[in-house]
Amino acid sequence: MRPSQLTTLVDGLLHEGTQVTDRGLDLTVAEVLRVETPGRVDFGGDELERPNVSAHEKVWRDDEDDYQWWRLEGGQYLVEYNENLTADRPLTVQTRTAMCERGAFHPTLQLSELGRMPLSVAPGGIRLKENARISTVLPPEEGTE
Repeated sequence: MRPSQLTTLVDGLLHEGTQVTDRGLDLTVAEVLRVETPGRVDFGGDELERPNVSAHEKVWRDDEDDYQWWRLEGGQYLVEYNENLTADRPLTVQTRTAMCERGAFHPTLQLSELGRMPLSVAPGGIRLKENARISTVLPPEEGTE
């Protein structure tokens, strides 16, 4: 499968021409959340509880900007995407190189749907603009389609 064909497996693209790359299809951040109180995970699943979260505040970097920025300090966050996966099989989602090179990353996962993704930020922090491309969906390898 070519990267451009991934558009048939992802809904909610903001700008196809920018999000489709030679490697895959980039996903964009819709929201950054802080975990306020812990969730719960048990053996049987009867006591699963989501954590309480709050939206991380955004700020204007420049009065002429159309979008705001998240100023993330080092630590752990949850991110939500603008896009949704519509594939009937899991696809690989990994952190974009631009994020890794700036000290932020999330796990590489095989996903059939996009939920909240944990995001780790190095102690120096990072600035993320609304709708920044933070992850890449990779095309399935030949023979797995």
